[in-house]
Amino acid sequence: MAEKWETWNEEEKAAKSEEEAKKLFPQRFHKWIHIFEKKMSERRPIKKLWDHVIEVKEGFVLKKGKVY
Repeated sequence: MAEKWETWNEEEKAAKSEEEAKKLFPQRFHKWIHIFEKKMSERRPIKKLWDHVIEVKEGFVLKKGKVY
């Protein structure tokens, strides 16, 4: 029974925070509010095929250059 109350409390807090966020943000951003919830902000991005490590040769030193 206590677990149900905890879940209900979390849902109620989330609803309250979403209502507060809607008051703070302009209406055009309301469809993205769920992205900024605490639970969503703590989750890690999904690993993709194009995620990879860039291996460099031993002794390699980065050169400064212009960012275009």
